[in-house]
Amino acid sequence: MAETVLSGGDLTHIVAALCENPKTLAARMHLAADAVIVNQCNENSRSEYVYEGHRIRVVNSAERGVGRSRNQGLLLCETPYVLIGDEDIVYEDGYADTVLQEFEKHPEADILLFNVIQSRGRETYHNTDYHRIRFYNCGRYPAYSIALRTERIAQANVWFSLLFGGGAKYAAGEDSLFLMDCLRKKLRIYRTTPCLGHETERESTWFAGFDDKFFRDRGTLYRALYGFWAPLIGLCFLRKNRREWLADRSFGEAWSLMRQGMR
Repeated sequence: MAETVLSGGDLTHIVAALCENPKTLAARMHLAADAVIVNQCNENSRSEYVYEGHRIRVVNSAERGVGRSRNQGLLLCETPYVLIGDEDIVYEDGYADTVLQEFEKHPEADILLFNVIQSRGRETYHNTDYHRIRFYNCGRYPAYSIALRTERIAQANVWFSLLFGGGAKYAAGEDSLFLMDCLRKKLRIYRTTPCLGHETERESTWFAGFDDKFFRDRGTLYRALYGFWAPLIGLCFLRKNRREWLADRSFGEAWSLMRQGMR
């Protein structure tokens, strides 16, 4: 039986969740658009409900991997624009209109990266201007900053990696790889200044400290992202963040683990 796609409105959320109650998630996130919630749990089922006039479709999946969840959501979307979200984001009033207005204002953009206030200690970016994103600065943006033109992503045939991200073999980086693949397919990505919401405090689903797996996975990610330049990027990362991890191991040990991941 053919899968029914979402319709109605111009914007659809894709929300990746882990063992959530999807019937209350839309209210908690303050969603103001149609949404596909892909909830990793211990069952396989589908349902839908209406929240504040918006159609919320729920996909409960026993399969693991945040990239897989987001790909499922993309397959179910047929609106012109998509906003990627996580279960721990709370959106501000009017954010959906802000996304659509920014795309209308910037027809040259295939993808826009918006501000979302991140939890203390997890900050990786803050946009202060409208500017084009290139290969050298796409690695700092989380998935929940991404809004895209659905048709352009489909034409380019870009998907989230199944190997990277929470629940996958390698702990994180599916968002950076997605943006890098978009750039390789000649899609135009711009950062922009409006803030859509904020991240709530919670325990990370993938970060368990600066253990051996963290450094190996980071090395593997850099090889996938930067190829020949991975060792240089890896050394820059270790130097920049040495105050955070140096108490647990020596520089040489961390570098050796990263090189293992690169290999």
